[in-house]
Amino acid sequence: MHKGKFGSGWILAAAALVFLTAGLGADTAQDKEVPLITKEELKPGLCSSNSTVIDVRAGESWTESDRKIKCAVREDPGAVESWAQKYPQYWDLVLYCA
Repeated sequence: MHKGKFGSGWILAAAALVFLTAGLGADTAQDKEVPLITKEELKPGLCSSNSTVIDVRAGESWTESDRKIKCAVREDPGAVESWAQKYPQYWDLVLYCA
């Protein structure tokens, strides 16, 4: 099985925990430890082909911000079920909302 830059499976930022646990089945972030990543650990994997940084800030927090992470994609935090499956399971996903 292919492993991403930061290990196997998804990497989730703790700040996004609330968005991921909403209706995604029995295996939720509440059932296991959610790994954290520092900005220093993230930098080498930015814009790589096997990881994605996802900005899940809501509404005005995102639109009015002048700070965005390079190569991050914006996804609606209220619609996780509509976009979560488009990312391969072997990719590292880093979600942030701060």
